[in-house]
Amino acid sequence: MTNDPINPAITPAITPTSTPTSTPAITPAVTPTRVLVPTGMLGAGFTPESLRRGIEMGADVIAVDGGSTDSGPYYLGTATAKTTERAVSNDLRMMIVAAAAAGIPVIVGTCGTSGTDAGVDWVAGMTADILREEGLERTVARIYSEQSRAVVLERLAAGRVHPLEPAGPLDEHTVERCEHIVGLLGHHPIVRALEHGADIVLAGRSTDTAVLAALPLMRGCPPGPTWHAAKTAECGGQCTVNPRQGGVLFEVDHDGFTIEPLNPASSCTPTSVAAHMLYENADPFRMREPTGTLDTSDATYVALDDRRVRVEGSRFDEAEITSMKLEGSAIGGYQSMVLVGVRDPEVLASLDEWVAGLRSFVSDGAERVLGLDPATFSIEMRCYGANAVLGDLEPAHELPPREVGLLMIATAPDQATATAITKYANPYVLHFPLPSMRDLPSFAFAGSPAETPRGAVYEFVLQHVVELDDEYDLARIEYDRTSAMEGAR
Repeated sequence: MTNDPINPAITPAITPTSTPTSTPAITPAVTPTRVLVPTGMLGAGFTPESLRRGIEMGADVIAVDGGSTDSGPYYLGTATAKTTERAVSNDLRMMIVAAAAAGIPVIVGTCGTSGTDAGVDWVAGMTADILREEGLERTVARIYSEQSRAVVLERLAAGRVHPLEPAGPLDEHTVERCEHIVGLLGHHPIVRALEHGADIVLAGRSTDTAVLAALPLMRGCPPGPTWHAAKTAECGGQCTVNPRQGGVLFEVDHDGFTIEPLNPASSCTPTSVAAHMLYENADPFRMREPTGTLDTSDATYVALDDRRVRVEGSRFDEAEITSMKLEGSAIGGYQSMVLVGVRDPEVLASLDEWVAGLRSFVSDGAERVLGLDPATFSIEMRCYGANAVLGDLEPAHELPPREVGLLMIATAPDQATATAITKYANPYVLHFPLPSMRDLPSFAFAGSPAETPRGAVYEFVLQHVVELDDEYDLARIEYDRTSAMEGAR
C-alpha cells in the first residue's frame, strides 16, 4: 500500500515489494468513451453474458455504484453494508476478471452501501482475495471520503458549511451526535486515481454519476453529455423498458451520447431515457454536482433504432465554488415493536376510533404505570392494509378492510424502556375493545414473544454542504499493488 504522491498527508503503511504491470494511464483527449454499467448496484447481480456483451461492444471501463441512502440511515450509522458479502464478491469477481482480460479499469463508488471508510476497506478486502485467487496483477486505489467530527466542526466555525433546503443552519451539537459523516465525492479524485495507474478504483461515498462520468471526463468528453449520460445510466437497466433485464452501455462523444441495454431482448426508448432525469431529482431538468449543475432543458432524445437512443443538447454550468454534500447519521432512540393481526369486523368498521383509543390507553399507562415522562417516548401505530404507508395523507379511504396488520412501535432513549412499553401494551394490543363492545375481542400476535427489540434506530441529521479548497479537498487516496507471484502463493 502506498500513499497518493500528490497527497503527502497520507502515510504509507506497507512498502510495495514489487512493481505490477498496470493498465496504462490514458492521456487526456476528446476521445469517444464507452462506459459499461452492468447493474444498478454492486451486489444486485448480473449475468456473465451481459458483461461479455458489454466488453464485445467496446467498453472502455466497467463502472458501478456500490450503495446509496435509499435504505435509510442505519447503514451509515453503523458503517455496515446492506448487501451480502457473497453477492458483492460474486459481482466483483466477474467485473475484475473481465476487465483484466480486456485491459480496462473497474470503478466502484459508495462502497459498502454508505461509503464509510469501513465500507471501502470491506470491498478492498474482497478485491484482494479475488486478485490473489485469480493470480492477477492489478493496482487498486482506495478513495476515502469519511469525515471526522473535528474537520466538520472546523469548517463550520470558519463559516464554510451551508444548509440545503429544507435544513436550517448546522450547530455543533448535531455534528457531535453523528456516528459517521461522509462527504459525496465528485469525479476528480477518481480521475486522479486513474491517472496514477489504478486498474481498480474503490471509492467511498460518491455521487452516483461521478463514478460513471470520471473516465469520459478524463478523456476530454464534454461535461454536458457526460453528466447526462451518467445520470441516465446510474441505475443500470432502470432507463430501459425492462428494468429487470440487466445493465446498459453508453458512449459519449463530442456532441452527445448514445445508450443501449446489454440485454438484446430489452430496449431504450426516448421516453425511458428522458424519464430517468425524474428519478430522485427535484428538478426534471437540472441536477447539482460538486463542480456544477447539469442542465437538460434543451436536450433532444431520438431513437436510432428499436434499441438505442441518441441524446444531444445537454450542457453543464460550472459552479463558482466547489462543494461537497455531507451526510451524517445519528442515533435517534431505541425501539421495540409488536405486530398483531386484526380481523374482527366490528373493530375494522371503526378502525380509526379503535387505534386512537388503544394508543391513548397505552400512552397513559406508560406514564401512569411505568412512571415515564411522556416527553421521553413515542408510540406509533401503523395499520398495514389500511393506510399504513401514507397515513393521514391517504387520499382514498375505502370501505373497511377485511384484515389489517397493526404494527405498534415504541421509541425511547434506551432499549429497556422501549421494550417495557411493548410488554406493558401486550394484553391490550391483544384484546383492546371498542367502547361499544360488551365482550373482549381477540387478535393474533405474529409470534411469541410478541415484542421484538429493534435496538438503536438512526436518523439522517445533515443536509448541508461544505466548501472545498479544491476538487481534491477532503478526499484521501491510497494504493495497493499486487503481482502475479503474490497471487500464485
